[in-house]
This record gives sequence, structure tokens and C-alpha cells, in this order.
Amino acid sequence: MHARDASHVTPAMWRGRPLLNRNPPVVGAGISAAAAALLYCASQLTVPCAHAATYPEKPIRLIVPFGAGGSADNLARTMQAAWSKALGTPLVIDNRAGASSIIGTDIAAHAPADGYTVLLTTTTHSTNPSLILKLPYDAVKDFAMVSLLVSQPNLLCVHPSLAAKTVNELVNLAKAKPNTLNFASGGSGSSPHLSGELFKIITGTQITHIPYKGTGPAAIDLASGQAQMMFAGPLVLESYVRSGRVRALAVADLRRLPALPDVPTMAESGVAGVESGTWYGVLAPAAVPRTVIAILNRTLVQVIKSPDVEARLIKQGVGIIASSPEEFHRYMIAEIAKWAKVIKQANIRPD
Repeated sequence: MHARDASHVTPAMWRGRPLLNRNPPVVGAGISAAAAALLYCASQLTVPCAHAATYPEKPIRLIVPFGAGGSADNLARTMQAAWSKALGTPLVIDNRAGASSIIGTDIAAHAPADGYTVLLTTTTHSTNPSLILKLPYDAVKDFAMVSLLVSQPNLLCVHPSLAAKTVNELVNLAKAKPNTLNFASGGSGSSPHLSGELFKIITGTQITHIPYKGTGPAAIDLASGQAQMMFAGPLVLESYVRSGRVRALAVADLRRLPALPDVPTMAESGVAGVESGTWYGVLAPAAVPRTVIAILNRTLVQVIKSPDVEARLIKQGVGIIASSPEEFHRYMIAEIAKWAKVIKQANIRPD
């Protein structure tokens, strides 16, 4: 894979570039989610609105197909209280980790299409179709896209015991001792895994991949010295960097992170083309009524763009997106095609 090819396969382009929401207006002050849905239905006479008029009437389950403590879980918990308030009902986070997000995603795909089960997914949703021969669901047809939320570039971090304080020192160390260094990831085919493989291709190094069931457990082992290096987002690694338990060598993006301004980019470190990151979005089962999807989207966009949540997320190094369902649908199709090309060129296979 050429470095230029690699630069076109990450979601970094979305950082800090909110998309236009072409759905009906976001719920604001003085109007409830249900009332907004009724107004929308008035112009959609063929769409049944009885369910939307009373939705939601009970707690909503947000499936996170990754372990507790990872970046997806941290994002879910950052939004939880505000989204519960906007919906007017409890939002229950259900961590269903395993098989590179397939276990939790499959549960969501086959959940009742009543709007009471939704899925917080990441870039792995667009890479799994090219990595897994027989997925138990269709990544596009079995889901209704609710909204893209945020994106974040990956950080390259190492354990402080590793004799490498710069990217060039890490590359030299890896070349001097082929296959003796290892890198952790949140699972085969995950963004941290793809980032590590991309790093190996561009630098011409041989480094052993160690997959975990989620970025949380991987980060814990990196901080304890069980793993030596890792690519992952600031949502999961920033606290370890600030505490000194891991050393950040570079940001896999074209720009430095405002939250970690002293950490150089990969290009500044002498390794161009290693630009990678992760996007996050919410999906629902495909047959959920459009009116319910509209309520979920409006309240979710309201929460993501609220001053408190937005400030917390930006501080953690993410860019706000908050898209319409239609924009997310188009983006998902493009991402699946894009990563299929990368996975084929890099000859990446799940462990």
C-alpha cells in the first residue's frame, strides 16, 4: 500500500467538520421529542405516527459492542445522562463485547424493531464485511442509520519501559529486533489493529499483533507493560498519557491534538502516511419506524451539540459530526468500499 493511498482511508477528514442535518429541525426549547415527531408526521401522511406519539414509554437499551473502559464505552457514558434527559426515559448501557464487535452488533440487528434497542458502533462496522466471510447480519441492510456522532484520530503510544522516545527510535528498534516488539489492539480488524498494520507496511517493520476484546483491556495491558505499543484514540489513552503510565509518540493525523499539543503528528515525526482514526455512530434495527428514527436523531444531535457534552468531547480530542440518518447511510456505504480496498491491499485477515 502506498502512503498516499493510506491517507485516504481514515475518517480524519470529518474532525471538526459537522455535517448539515437535512432532517426536520432538532428538538429545541419549548417542544418535546414527541411533539416534534407529530409535526413531522403531518407532512408525511403515509407514515404511521401512533407509535411516535407515545415513544419512548420505557427505558432504551444502548448496546456497546465493546468492553467497559474502551473509547466507545467512554463515549456512551459521556452522553448517557444528557441523552436520557432529552428522551425523557432512562438510557441503559449494555456492554456486549467480543468477536470484533460482531456479538453485540448481531444482538442489535435482530432486536425488536420498536426503537428500544439501539447500537453504538465504530469503524469496525465498516471493516468487518471485508474481514469476516460470513457475518450473521448485513452491515447496511439490517440497520437504520441514526447519526454519526464524532471522530477521533489515533495516538501511537508505548510503555515507558520501551527504549523509544520518538517514532524514529521506535522504527529503528523494531528493525533491529524483528518480531520481538508487540502492539496491542481492541481486536482483529479494529481501528487500532488496522493502524498498526498500516504502520508496519509504511515503516517496513515486523511487529507482532496482540488482539484484545476491546481497547479498554488492551490499554490496561499497555499501561502495565504487558504490551509494548498501541494505536488508539484519546478517549481511551489520554488519561494514561497524562498520568505517565504510557508515553505518547505521535498523533496519526495531519494536525496535533488540542488536548495534547506537545505530541507531534506522524508526519512531523518523519513517517508520512500513517493517518488513522475512528468514527462513532448510532444504529437501530432496519425496520424501526422512520418517525422513531427521527426522534432518536433529533435528541442525539441535540445532546452531541450541547455546550457541556461538546466541550467534554472536544477536550478529549474528538471532532463533532452529528449527521442526519441519510448522510450516515451514504457515509457507511462509502466507508465499507474504502476499507475493503485497504484490507485487500494490506492482506489483512482476522486472527
